[in-house]
Amino acid sequence: MTNMPQEVAIIGGGPAGLLAAQHLAEAGHRVRVFEAQATVGRKFLVAGHGGFNLTNAEPLPAFATRYADRQPGFEQFLAYFSPADLRQWVASLGLDTFVGTSGRIFPTADYKPAQLLRAWLRHLQELGVALHTRHRWLGFTPKGLRLRDESTGQETEVCPAATVLALGGASWAKTGSDGRWTQAFQEIGVRCVPFAPANCGAEVAWSAFFREKAGRVPLKNMALSCAGHTVRGEIMLTDYGLEGTPVYALTPALRAALASGGPATLLLNLKPDLTPEQLLEKLRKPRGGKSLAAFLEQALRLGRPIPMLLRELAPAEATATPEALAHLLHHLPIPASGLRPLDEAISTAGGVAWDELDAHLMLRRRPGTFVAGEMLDWEAPTGGYLLQGCFSTGAWAARGVQAWLAEQ
Repeated sequence: MTNMPQEVAIIGGGPAGLLAAQHLAEAGHRVRVFEAQATVGRKFLVAGHGGFNLTNAEPLPAFATRYADRQPGFEQFLAYFSPADLRQWVASLGLDTFVGTSGRIFPTADYKPAQLLRAWLRHLQELGVALHTRHRWLGFTPKGLRLRDESTGQETEVCPAATVLALGGASWAKTGSDGRWTQAFQEIGVRCVPFAPANCGAEVAWSAFFREKAGRVPLKNMALSCAGHTVRGEIMLTDYGLEGTPVYALTPALRAALASGGPATLLLNLKPDLTPEQLLEKLRKPRGGKSLAAFLEQALRLGRPIPMLLRELAPAEATATPEALAHLLHHLPIPASGLRPLDEAISTAGGVAWDELDAHLMLRRRPGTFVAGEMLDWEAPTGGYLLQGCFSTGAWAARGVQAWLAEQ
């Protein structure tokens, strides 16, 4: 007697949901994807606007450390669907990838995010995956799921054999990730960790003079530290504070400092390639009557807006001697007053608490319902780690669905 294919519902048409749909369809299941927006993959496309880094070439042991310690399952998620598997998946869609100088992995220059998505959707169609756009998930019913057709307003119930929920976090609400699904989880007693911004800018209370005169300007080849963590890269001064990869990477440490009520201070190293001794040697050279701005430009190639930044953040005595100035250039304190709003964040921390899930990412309170992607309580830095996390958890949830259905 042959087993009949069972129907699986995927709620959410982002990377995690679509990859789960693909794996389940390839395993022979009938798959239906329900997406509240008019099209699927909207956040996937937005993620490609600033450089479409799909994943990273960092070796797996180090790769796994990019996800916080409270996320113990990521080693197995990444082992099951690794960065190498992700590259192979892209190749199976007829596209190529390459490793950039930073280790980030991109589609080749000829390809745009929309092209990758179109190729993926063609493959899903060939597999028989049914896509239902403008269908919003409203919550659970005793036996299934409640959905609303946004085009007609009609509500329906579907009762699949298993469900994968991949509704995203709570950043970039315009793409559909609004976090409103937490209410339905609370109604069935599932604990969710409150959302918090991740990979976002830091707010600094600049003076009106500094905001007007400095403007938006990059600081290249800097090192930024917070609570013992240091990240190098380019930082952007903005009217509200700071942004850039080092700022984003330090969001967890900065968020913890702000939550503790203590000083939330970022330390900026303006010359990270120089040792303290080398820096002091350059600063001990005679100024010859030059202003501080002219001297910094000549001796260290620190031009505008560095002198303004020093005046904004440090008292005059901090630049009075070569020794004091050397210390300041390596440890310029920047008091952060907060983080940018949740909807501006690239990603979010928070989501379904890990103790609400079993090892297969199935809800303990709702057998047959699995969770993947940014709905889970995890965070990672930019650089390919975010998308890889979504893909890996989507693949792992699909694996869990297959194992669960086989047992029923």
